[in-house]
Amino acid sequence: MVDLKLLLRISSRTFSLGIERLPKQMANAITIAYLLLRVSDYLEDDRQIAPAKKVELLNLWGKVLIGEESAIAFRQKLEFPTELSPDAHVALEVVNLIEALNQLPEISRTMIIQHVHASTMGMAYWVARGPQIEDEHDMDNYMHEVAGRVGYLVTNLFAIYSRSVKSRIDQLLPLARECGLALQTVNVIRGLKKDYERGWIYVPESYCSVVEISRDDLFDPRYEKQALQVVDMLVTKADGHLKSAREYFRVLPPWKHAIRLSCLYPLLFAIRTLAISRKNHQVLLGEAKMSREEVKKIVRDSTIWGWSNAWVDSYITRLEAADF
Repeated sequence: MVDLKLLLRISSRTFSLGIERLPKQMANAITIAYLLLRVSDYLEDDRQIAPAKKVELLNLWGKVLIGEESAIAFRQKLEFPTELSPDAHVALEVVNLIEALNQLPEISRTMIIQHVHASTMGMAYWVARGPQIEDEHDMDNYMHEVAGRVGYLVTNLFAIYSRSVKSRIDQLLPLARECGLALQTVNVIRGLKKDYERGWIYVPESYCSVVEISRDDLFDPRYEKQALQVVDMLVTKADGHLKSAREYFRVLPPWKHAIRLSCLYPLLFAIRTLAISRKNHQVLLGEAKMSREEVKKIVRDSTIWGWSNAWVDSYITRLEAADF
């Protein structure tokens, strides 16, 4: 049987930091859900797979999730390059992941299948449609499929394993999608150049029209001033989603420190990454990101004080400052 914790760390050290702090059964369910979504991400993002093949494999993967196709048969259709990406490492273990999924309690298994399948079908739709994001509505639709649904999934899994969270589910669910959109908008900003190099630009065409450039002009040095104005629009959008994500965090019970930390780490990382990205031309050239020292400091500080909403609010103000 595959080591799920190790696979989680390989696929995302950032998210593993919070997930591993959760109570054992909750952590196991969320780990499996996260890894299943990484299989979908691999099929959507891998540069070696042609778009038509991606759609075919995503649809087949969807059938595996709902039990209409064999995981073994699906695995046999996957081809991997010599050097494996983190997501490819996860996809290699798809048979073991489905086995782990089937060992979960029915209520958790059903919830995971529902949301991972829906997200996978959403990815298939967008791959088939192509990389044309006309306006903010299109951007939100795409981000909902790949991240907004994850907010619903994680919140429902929290509620399954925690009565305290379940008692607040009506407050949390309306904000859950915004948490996913917040993190994904920051990911879009951070990965602008990398996504462009693989043929995708998630920036709405309408944003570029405001400053009279095309989306391809974003990476032309002649249009750096206008491109940074577009980045500012994305930053403003991310700020709006992050406000809702902060409210989601405040609703979580203060005494559920592990659950709060699993949400707080990615929230604070996103806020700091956004601060670094503001008016920073580096986001157009490569990737603006936190240093390892900043990551360690955020984890250390929030682990000690993250139970306090007042402290978190104060800390966010510091994260947003240039001299953190």
